[in-house]
Amino acid sequence: MKYLIIGLGNPGEDYEWTRHNIGFMVLDELAKTNEVSFAPNRHADKTEIKYKGRTLHLVKPTTFMNLSGKAVNYWMQELKVTVDNILVLVDDVALPLGKLRLRGKGSNGGHNGLKDIEAVLGSSKYPRLRFGIGDDYPKGGQIDYVLGEFTEGELETLKEPIQRAQDMILSFSTIGLNMTMNQFNE
Repeated sequence: MKYLIIGLGNPGEDYEWTRHNIGFMVLDELAKTNEVSFAPNRHADKTEIKYKGRTLHLVKPTTFMNLSGKAVNYWMQELKVTVDNILVLVDDVALPLGKLRLRGKGSNGGHNGLKDIEAVLGSSKYPRLRFGIGDDYPKGGQIDYVLGEFTEGELETLKEPIQRAQDMILSFSTIGLNMTMNQFNE
């Protein structure tokens, strides 16, 4: 079975450690754990891992956040992966730092990456793993906050949730969405 795991973020060194790039960070760690590397490909940096008879295609769109749907759609078509076998990793200011929540559908919550995916797919019914980045910003400061870099303290705090997110991805690919939600959602 094939799975398409999409970590949302923005390409380039300027964005590497920003809160908006937590999807990239999780996939980077999953690739590192499995001793594989990302390589440039169509609309994304891509690699794949094998896990319990499944192939997980890890994709970090290079289309920038606001055009994430273009990469998602391309790779779904290219790999012939159904919407049930995709998982989008996304930062979420509505969740406390490090809190994880897996859902099979939902609103875009004002997130431009999810808005674009929803527009391209014509639906909000696709699995997503929301990764809390907190909301410690003044009124009107959300853009600067999500595009700001994590502090050293925050990065230390994120080590365990990033590992947990990897475990959730692997679980999603083996026991499915509902059982993974039951096991991991708090």
